[in-house]
Amino acid sequence: MFNLSNLKNTSRPMKKVRRVGRGVGCKRGKTSGRGGKGDSARQGYRKRFGYEGGQVPLYRKLPVRGFTRGTFDKPSMAISLTTLEQYFKEGETVNMESLREKKLIPRRLPGGIKILSGTLNKKMKIEAHAYSAAALKQLEERKISHTVITQ
Repeated sequence: MFNLSNLKNTSRPMKKVRRVGRGVGCKRGKTSGRGGKGDSARQGYRKRFGYEGGQVPLYRKLPVRGFTRGTFDKPSMAISLTTLEQYFKEGETVNMESLREKKLIPRRLPGGIKILSGTLNKKMKIEAHAYSAAALKQLEERKISHTVITQ
């Protein structure tokens, strides 16, 4: 049973804060452990990753090899036929504008939209930039009209 008389403090003791800049007589006086002049002695200084004190850093000395298509990559959005079944009614047109209105795609989408396979039982008109092979097969089996938008 716990009483006020037999309670124990089980938490760790607080670490003493080191007070700096209290005169030359103490360990961290005068320059407060920051050394002499320069950037690192100033308030708010943070050393940038890879910085080598003005010397040309290693990442700039190494050769650049290969090619990345990240600069030219246009992100696209994939939407399944099941999602279209949930959000659209019979006879509606599915295109970039209608998908934006229902907040299924972002405002800017340079790569366009790609339709993926799923279950779709409603008849609707679909306008997209790309279709997966399985989605095309399903749309043609159910005779759902679909067009490819070229950019």
